[in-house]
Amino acid sequence: MMADLDKTLEGLGEEERRKVKELMEKDAKSERKLTGPWLWLASLMGAVMVIAYFYGAGYQALSTEYHLGVYVLITFVLIFIAYPAGGRFAVGCMSVSSAVLLAVAVSSFFVFTSPVAFYDQITFFKETWEYDGFEVAFAQDFGDLRISLLLVIPFAILLLPIDQWLSRRFHHAPTLSDIIMALVIGGAVIYWMSQFEALNYRAGAENQLDKLVSVVGLMLSMEVCRRVLGWSITLIGVGMICFALFGPHLPDLFAHRGFGFERVATALFITTNGVFGVMASVLATYVILFIFFGAFLQKSGAGKFFIDLPLALAGRSIGGPAKVAVMSSALFGSVSGSAIANTVSSGAFTIPMMKRAGFKPHVAGAIEPAASIGGMFLPPIMGAGGFLMAELTGIPYSQIMILSIGPAFLYFLSVFCLVHFEAKKNGIRGIQGEELPHWKEVLKGGWFYALPLVIITILLLTGRSAGNAAFWATLSCVATSWVHKETRMGLREIWEAIQVGARNTLMIGATVGVIGVIVGVISLTGMGLKFSDLVISMAGDSLLIALILVAIASLVLGMGVPVTAAYLIVAVLAVPALAEFGVAVIAAHMIVYWLSQDSNITPPVCVAAYAGAAIAGSDPWKTGWTSFKFAKMLYIMPLLFAYVPAMLLDGTPFEIFTAFLSATLGTIAFGAFAMGFLRRKTKLYEFVVLGIATLLLYWPTLLSDVAGIALISFVWWLQRDAQEVAPVKIA
Repeated sequence: MMADLDKTLEGLGEEERRKVKELMEKDAKSERKLTGPWLWLASLMGAVMVIAYFYGAGYQALSTEYHLGVYVLITFVLIFIAYPAGGRFAVGCMSVSSAVLLAVAVSSFFVFTSPVAFYDQITFFKETWEYDGFEVAFAQDFGDLRISLLLVIPFAILLLPIDQWLSRRFHHAPTLSDIIMALVIGGAVIYWMSQFEALNYRAGAENQLDKLVSVVGLMLSMEVCRRVLGWSITLIGVGMICFALFGPHLPDLFAHRGFGFERVATALFITTNGVFGVMASVLATYVILFIFFGAFLQKSGAGKFFIDLPLALAGRSIGGPAKVAVMSSALFGSVSGSAIANTVSSGAFTIPMMKRAGFKPHVAGAIEPAASIGGMFLPPIMGAGGFLMAELTGIPYSQIMILSIGPAFLYFLSVFCLVHFEAKKNGIRGIQGEELPHWKEVLKGGWFYALPLVIITILLLTGRSAGNAAFWATLSCVATSWVHKETRMGLREIWEAIQVGARNTLMIGATVGVIGVIVGVISLTGMGLKFSDLVISMAGDSLLIALILVAIASLVLGMGVPVTAAYLIVAVLAVPALAEFGVAVIAAHMIVYWLSQDSNITPPVCVAAYAGAAIAGSDPWKTGWTSFKFAKMLYIMPLLFAYVPAMLLDGTPFEIFTAFLSATLGTIAFGAFAMGFLRRKTKLYEFVVLGIATLLLYWPTLLSDVAGIALISFVWWLQRDAQEVAPVKIA
């Protein structure tokens, strides 16, 4: 993985490369650089995952238990192998936890006659404690249980020094506790797979073994998330479990009858409402196949074409390098599924180019992430969010693709216009003194790299499943790579693409457990309706205030949660509330999805903007706020979704045409208004007139459009004495 990053960043200076690597390592929570047998094991498991899901997508669908179970099994085991527990204290905690797991295993088969007998004894002790008090329970004859408890001590004494030594001596290999936890969580998932039908039959009447597996599996699922994504989202999951347990003790607004821990554990682990719920289903059905497709597309040589074509089209125009960044980010982002990866992939080339053209470092570092998050809205691949939306709404993904094209175009148009007026205001020309190929030559030499995108789009629109479309598009990546000798994918390159794709799934796969907990608890306790009532009561009759509240919730949640997880959580909570205001379900989901992206570019937590700052060598905080300035369309489109149904093709052809014409004109006007520049810097009264014109143009009627155009023309006439800004001179 780091080798691929080194290749991407090879054009940067040593300091910029160091900063980007530090940021990416921090974001990835320091994934181990596995070597030797562990590398081969991880590689083999990744290959099994790819082969299994390509087989299911291209030949014969897997049954539900294998479709979900294989993904969760391989992902969880790989995370315990590939991600360390943390520092010495964390390793020590894992040693004690593993000692407990070993004590449970030994007790289940040697101290007691079976795991069921062991758990029966625990249940009996717990019930005695609850009804008669701890002293009475402790005085009872629980000798075997005491032996089980005492077994933890020798196991802990054995594991603590071994794990500490292994973590210091072989820090690129898993510790003994990591191996134990990987085996235990693997066993729990295999149990779920093997007992899938039986578990469905005895839903609500789970036996003792079901409960034991659920408790252990749930705890280890939380640890998986902590290792990859840190404490922030994990604590949210822990908080949700506490919410389920202590419902009767909460304030009236959030109170519920409460559930026992066993009930919560079984509901969240062995049913399809928790760990194996909607998040796991979407990831296994859609997302991992598209992540593999993106890895193959990059390996096929398409990345260079995605930069060369925008460079040839817009390189010499006003602010050309920034426009290249916007266009290349659209191409990269449509397949990468990650704003951070998009920022690093295309930004390593475009940000230094913007700086050379005259953009200030913090502006150059801000434009790239602002453009990169647009890839989350652009078909054919909209990150995991588009597939989640399809799952939650029941609307085919092909239809969501069609609905997303217009809004995605408007987002990139907005960033394009903003950088255009920023360049005009500062006198920044296009690329000068460099030989750029004509766009026709670039297109002629690399048009075939776009074929996989065309294939996947056509297959989706003709009714093929998303997985099947990804399967054939991935094969086409291998075929297109053979056009040029230097990009041909042989067995080695295919193997490398498989490994990159498998590793890229771990980051989002780690959220399965915690997101399953959050969504499952919301469903179990009815919290979604309570949140809906809270929003409605605070907003009164104002849809605008409701949208502001949802935006705040999305931003706050996004500070510690990946954007896909933030979308899912806020969607479960906020969509019912927005529906009460008459907003269509698909519009409500689009609103939440767009707002969930703001944490990528809005301080204090804006990892994509920090990646841009690292490449640009600029101040991260200043870069983040500047990125927010270029990404303001994130907040305008949700308003249009709420107030103009035709933006999502809900209306007559004339209404749809009028809506998009108005939105296009409004977006262009908004660029001039937001940057305070049309033909020259605007004066206060001109700024006010531009603001009124922007509002009129966004309102979808021909009369308001005419009035808005007239006001823009008036400001244009007022600025007829404008002097051309002198171009920036680059030293």
